[in-house]
Amino acid sequence: MVKITYIENDGTAHTVEANPGVTLMEAAVNNMVPGIDADCGGACACATCHVYVDPAFAEKTGKAESMEESMLDFASDPKPESRLSCQITLTEEMDGIVLRLPRSQG
Repeated sequence: MVKITYIENDGTAHTVEANPGVTLMEAAVNNMVPGIDADCGGACACATCHVYVDPAFAEKTGKAESMEESMLDFASDPKPESRLSCQITLTEEMDGIVLRLPRSQG
């Protein structure tokens, strides 16, 4: 199991555990983390699973591909560390990853 910490815009932290191979969005939804709406169910079609990846984990999560970059144009308050959590598959190397959530989704 890999630990993931989601931090809401107000500072409330939710630490969950998930198996490698699931997406960071699936881990949030499966653990009822507030702030990850995932309206499209992980199809990279809505930008409602937007997160800010802690810079210490940027290399481990990789870079956004063109489809994800296009969808991030629809995200609320995008930043250089913005990613769609549906596009990041959890690996053992991501143990302890910290993700911050925007004030609102989509």
